[in-house]
Amino acid sequence: MSNWESLSGENQTGIGVLILVGFSSLNKLQILLFLVFLLTYLLTLMGNLLIVLLIKLNPSLHTPMYFFLVNLSVSEICCTTSVTPQLLVHLLVEEKTISLTGCALQLYIFTVTGQTACCLLAAMAYDRFMAICRPLHYATILSDRVCARLAGASWLIGILVAVAETVLLFSLPLCGTHHIPHYFCSAQPLQKMLCTYTWKNMIVDFSILVLFVMGPFLLITLSYVRIISTILKLPSAEGRRNAFSTCSSHLTVVTLLYGTALLSYLNPTSSSTPESNQLIALMYTAVTPMLNPVIYSLRNKEVKGAFRNTVGKAIFSRSRRY
Repeated sequence: MSNWESLSGENQTGIGVLILVGFSSLNKLQILLFLVFLLTYLLTLMGNLLIVLLIKLNPSLHTPMYFFLVNLSVSEICCTTSVTPQLLVHLLVEEKTISLTGCALQLYIFTVTGQTACCLLAAMAYDRFMAICRPLHYATILSDRVCARLAGASWLIGILVAVAETVLLFSLPLCGTHHIPHYFCSAQPLQKMLCTYTWKNMIVDFSILVLFVMGPFLLITLSYVRIISTILKLPSAEGRRNAFSTCSSHLTVVTLLYGTALLSYLNPTSSSTPESNQLIALMYTAVTPMLNPVIYSLRNKEVKGAFRNTVGKAIFSRSRRY
């Protein structure tokens, strides 16, 4: 039996079970919260699946940028699905429990998808850099094989980081209580419940932050420094405007993801509360996955054109049957 399975204190739900406190303090709003999160979840699924379907059905979108976008949409679906369905159940039942295995699996999937998204956004920034700063070499350098390798490397990094963080976290003893002051098994509240937070964990967490969170962000920043420098040298205002428009959706998504991530990492432990931590977490588990397909749909002429073509073909095909 592992240290996590020998929790101390009274446990009415049995050994090996944790309780996600979540939004328990908002007893009178449970049904309203259920409806809001259900709607958010359905919109996230429909929006991201629509993006995947549009890119699959339209050859004009079979480019490196949209190949990475498909992978990003898949990661967003996995991320929100690892958290939201259980949150919906817990909003309707009194015992908000999760098994140790379920908690570890939830943390693992959430870490995989979050880390993969960071790497995919860096790959997308590299794509924009090549398209704007090296247009003559774009097709030869960003071949289908290279794009597949970049996407595969993004998922592999996410998996390896998640394995390291999950194994190290769940190998340490938990002290005091089995109540997690959060609505899902996030690393930060679990770390606060540990009896000891060893130097190995500190080194791993710092390495992950520097190499695999801030590392992709540095690559994105350097790419856009070169991109902006190149765009500003374009002779025509229309050319500069068109070049900026190809980057606007990606920049917006990067701002949303890294903005909430920085809020989470930089939120001082002394001033943070469970409520503030949960509000920040809602941004990257519910709001950002829902907004990403909207951003790429509303601010991208190619996606809007593909949507019109797909709908038009569907209507024409149906009318011919009748």
